[in-house]
Amino acid sequence: MNTKNDKNSRVWHGGVDEVHDVVVVGAGAAGLNAALLLGRARRKVVVIDAGEPRNAPAAHMHGFLSRDGLPPAALLDLGRAEIARYGIPVLRGRVEQIDHGYYVRMAGGVVLKARRVLIATGLRDELPDIPGVRERWGRDLLHCPYCHAYEVRDQPLAVLGTHPGAVHQALLLRQWSDDVVFLPHTLDLTAQDREQLEARGLHLIEGEIKHLVVDDDRLRGIELADGRVVPRTAAFLFPRFVPHDELLTRLGCDKDDVGWVVTDRTGRTSVTGVWAAGNVIDPRAQVVAAAGMGSTAAFAINTDLLDEDVDRAVEQHRHATVAVR
Repeated sequence: MNTKNDKNSRVWHGGVDEVHDVVVVGAGAAGLNAALLLGRARRKVVVIDAGEPRNAPAAHMHGFLSRDGLPPAALLDLGRAEIARYGIPVLRGRVEQIDHGYYVRMAGGVVLKARRVLIATGLRDELPDIPGVRERWGRDLLHCPYCHAYEVRDQPLAVLGTHPGAVHQALLLRQWSDDVVFLPHTLDLTAQDREQLEARGLHLIEGEIKHLVVDDDRLRGIELADGRVVPRTAAFLFPRFVPHDELLTRLGCDKDDVGWVVTDRTGRTSVTGVWAAGNVIDPRAQVVAAAGMGSTAAFAINTDLLDEDVDRAVEQHRHATVAVR
C-alpha cells in the first residue's frame, strides 16, 4: 500500500514522523499486558481498541490473583492508566485491514505503520435464540463455572443443553451445588452422556425450552414448551465461541482443523511479524491467562525486534568500517 497515493488515508504518527515498533489491536487483558511490557522495554507502541470487551455484561471477574472480584471495566481502566505512564496511547476505533508490510488501516482513514503487529481482538459468544437469554447473559445466566459458580454455590442451578459442551459443564457444576438439573432441550444425548449425568446426581428434565422466567429483574426459572416451569435461581449455558479473527484470516494466517488460528507457544502466527494472544486464539483463556499470553507475546516480539535491530546495526557498522579504510 502506498499511503502517499491514497487520498482517503492519512498516516498517524503520534505527532512525530516515525514507524511504530508495535501496533497492538485490542485493549483487553492480553493487549494491555503486552503493551505494558513493550512500553517498559522502551518500544514505540500504539494500542487500538474498538471498545467492545467480551466480559462487559459481567459485574465481576474472578480467578485473577490480587484482582479477584474486580469489575472487568475497572481492570481495563487500571491497565490503560498503567500503560499511559509509559507514553503508550490507546486509540478508540476499529481496524479494518492490515496490509502486508504492517500498514494498519482504521475505519475513518487513519493508517499506522508498524514493524510488528499483535492481534488481541478476543471473541464473541454466540447465544441460542431463546427469549430471555441475551437479557440475562452475564448476570444470572452464566457460562464459566470457574469464573462464576462460587457466587451461586449451593443454589438450585440449571444447565441448558444448547451445545455439546453443556454436558461437561453440568458434570463440572456439581462441585458447587448438590441441586443441578440438566435440560437437554434439543440436544441429542448419548447413552454415555445420560449415564454420566445420572451418576453425578444430576436430574434430567426433558422438553424444549421456551423461555427464561424473570421476575423483579431476577431469574426465577426455566419454562418449557409444555408449560412446565423449572424453578432455578441461576442457569449456565455453553455458547458457541466465534473468534474476532478477521484481520488474521485476511493476512493468511494458518488455522487448525476446527478453524482457529494456530500459533507457536509465544503467539507467533504463520505470517511473519504477526502475533496473536488471548481469546482470539484460545477460547478457554480466562482473563489472567490472556494477560499472561500478552506478556509472553511481548517478550517474543521484543526479541524479534532486537534481532532485527542487531542485524541492522552490524550492517551499518560494517559499512562504516569499510568507509574509513
